[in-house]
Amino acid sequence: MTATATDFALRSGGTRQLAGTATLLRFALRRDRVMIPVWVAVNALMILTMPNTLENLYATPAERADLLRNTAANASFRALIGPAFDDSIGALTAWRVGVYAGALAAVLSLLLVVRHTRDEEESGRHELVASGMVGRRASLTAALLTAVVANAVLALLVTVGLARHGVLGALALGLGLAGVGMVFATLAAIVAQFTQSARLARGLTAGLVGAGFVLRAAGDSASDDGSSALTWVSPLGWLENLRPFARERWWVLLLFVGAAVVQAVVAYELAGRRDVGMSFLPARPGPADGRLGTAGALAWRLQRGSVLGWSVGFFLAGVVYGGLTDGVADLVGDNDNAREIFQRMGGQSGITDAFLASMIGMLGLIAALYVVASVLRLHGEETSMRAEPVLANAVGRLRWAAGHLVIAFAGAALIMLLAGLGFAVGHGKEIGPILGACLVQLPAVWVVGGVAVLLYGVLPRVAMGAWGVAGAVLLIGWVGPALDVPQAVLDLSPFGHLPKLPGGGMEWGPVLVLLGVAVALTGGGLAGLRRRDVTM
Repeated sequence: MTATATDFALRSGGTRQLAGTATLLRFALRRDRVMIPVWVAVNALMILTMPNTLENLYATPAERADLLRNTAANASFRALIGPAFDDSIGALTAWRVGVYAGALAAVLSLLLVVRHTRDEEESGRHELVASGMVGRRASLTAALLTAVVANAVLALLVTVGLARHGVLGALALGLGLAGVGMVFATLAAIVAQFTQSARLARGLTAGLVGAGFVLRAAGDSASDDGSSALTWVSPLGWLENLRPFARERWWVLLLFVGAAVVQAVVAYELAGRRDVGMSFLPARPGPADGRLGTAGALAWRLQRGSVLGWSVGFFLAGVVYGGLTDGVADLVGDNDNAREIFQRMGGQSGITDAFLASMIGMLGLIAALYVVASVLRLHGEETSMRAEPVLANAVGRLRWAAGHLVIAFAGAALIMLLAGLGFAVGHGKEIGPILGACLVQLPAVWVVGGVAVLLYGVLPRVAMGAWGVAGAVLLIGWVGPALDVPQAVLDLSPFGHLPKLPGGGMEWGPVLVLLGVAVALTGGGLAGLRRRDVTM
């Protein structure tokens, strides 16, 4: 893909068009020296720990064959995870985590490309860099090569880590994940040409990832072999139809290559037809007064799209997981190991409560990603120099920060509440206990948000490290119970101290302690922001 796109650039402007690409690539990798390893490590560990989990859960071929039959007969689980094509450990691993690993690879790729293209233009740094001996298409090329590096490392880790279950199957899964990542990387490169806002570019491309997931889910719910036309529309559907460890369809890789090449060529062509900092769809200017007369109103205007997207996503996730609840007992059956894992993640009062608690806990972990992204919007406003004109008026730092923090912490409460309503709609009963179980996740979510506030306020240069904290919490909560890690490791996460609801008893002590920790971390961050220089 990269060679073809580069050849196109060379034909359209010669080697001068790519001058400085190597330097920009090194700079991009240096800037992302935390984000890329964290995202790749979380994704790879999620995949590489799954075989051990499946071997413990389904130790015999008969148990795996039963799982395959039960999955084929359950349209809801096919929509959630996809169809399984073989009962080997490798094939079940690809079935269980393939779609979600592909979605994570897509999200990382779009974040990288937008960060090193539209983000750089929006902040004005690209114009400064372009004033030197840098080719017109060097920035886009470096961004795509950064995505290539990240996806290549993921593919290598997956291939090596799963080789014992079948080298060809491991290679197919690794290449498929990299293919999904590069399809959405080049798609993000196109979207970045149409918007003047990096935030909008990320949101639109993430929306396309969500649309791909929905199309695949709709197709898989209608067919148990991945043959639905809706499944083939989505790159995530291509990944499952590659069929790693189940008589691989190598020709499906051509779909990834073709889509990535075509989209890269389109992105290069569009990039050469617009001015730096401009877009094909210019931003619509907003009102200068009225509803935007306060710092809080401005913060809401900047973050309302994100809040709306997360709200819709959490409500729909609640509906889906709630609808699966009644069938989970049939899927688990008499498997004591599967029941134990659900109970470690969730409650202790029956498999239904345990499943509800584990799924609600998983959404709580994802809500921590929302609160980190919302808090770090302060960092983005400051480094892009947009905060300085606001603070030059009669607006104090604390009042300016409070507007964004209210949206971050209250928004987390809103999306968890909507998730609870979605569970109630999908499950059709136990509305009160389910809402309580969703809201009890908030103290742990706010602790992670408090860490982000503290890093931003006291150590702004390492504020992006909050993503590493959120990733570690996600990894402990997601993978830890399945690996039967010691309780001491689970306790490193604030989520490990929450009561397991529904099904367990309410314990106010840990909840109040976590609330106190969140308040202390947030207060420390605000105190640091008040004392330090703005824009570092």
